[in-house]
Amino acid sequence: MKKNKKINFINWVGVYTLFTKETKRFCKVYQQTILAPAFTSFLFFLVISIAIGSRVNYEFNYINFLAPGLIIMTMMQNAFANTSSSILGSKMQGNIVDLLMPPLNANEIIFSYVSAAIIRSILVGFMTWLFINPFSELYLFSFLILFIYTILGSMLLALLGLIAGIWSEKFDNMSGITNFIITPLTFLSGTFYTIDRLPEPFFTIILLNPFYHIIDGFRSAFQSDINHDLVYGITYISMLNLILYLLIYYILKKGWMLKP
Repeated sequence: MKKNKKINFINWVGVYTLFTKETKRFCKVYQQTILAPAFTSFLFFLVISIAIGSRVNYEFNYINFLAPGLIIMTMMQNAFANTSSSILGSKMQGNIVDLLMPPLNANEIIFSYVSAAIIRSILVGFMTWLFINPFSELYLFSFLILFIYTILGSMLLALLGLIAGIWSEKFDNMSGITNFIITPLTFLSGTFYTIDRLPEPFFTIILLNPFYHIIDGFRSAFQSDINHDLVYGITYISMLNLILYLLIYYILKKGWMLKP
């Protein structure tokens, strides 16, 4: 009797192969995919802290408030870029068939792409922390909260990146999504300021922004003296992840924008 290579109906060999391929893809150009975004965030940190850091009137250290926000913001942007650029690149080069033809189901494809995006997100976050840490006083109060928001936030942006990559037909479409959706949501999320100073209706609008809850939750791992609604944030982001996962699963099953 022949042994089945699928264990518990999961093609582990295929999942590992696709995951390895995606990981090697961004590691091969680590200067562009890991070091460059980390250094860019470091420059943001230096300019903001030097220019206005001493002028901001907060009851807490603004530099220690800014640093975690920049770290997770960079992580989210690169989780999105990893999946979106990979899918769109395969479509533009005409080798998307290499993803559709192997015996990989929708769950296995999603898991491989999202896992690789999370790895890149963590590497970028670590490098950003290395650049920023000598100029700040960051102390980790809860590794569990850090881990939860790192995974949930990176997963959310990776799933969004999959949808964007599948929908886009050329890099102009992707640039539009990045410039008019991802970047505004990222910058209008409390990365550089506390939202309690915003007037209505902007305060209420930002409370609906999932990027705000990711940044606020991640920041809470380093700031125990500020109130954060972690239960609501985790629930909200988890529900969005589930909705996006089901949407991508349906898209992959139907082959929308992928099959001729």
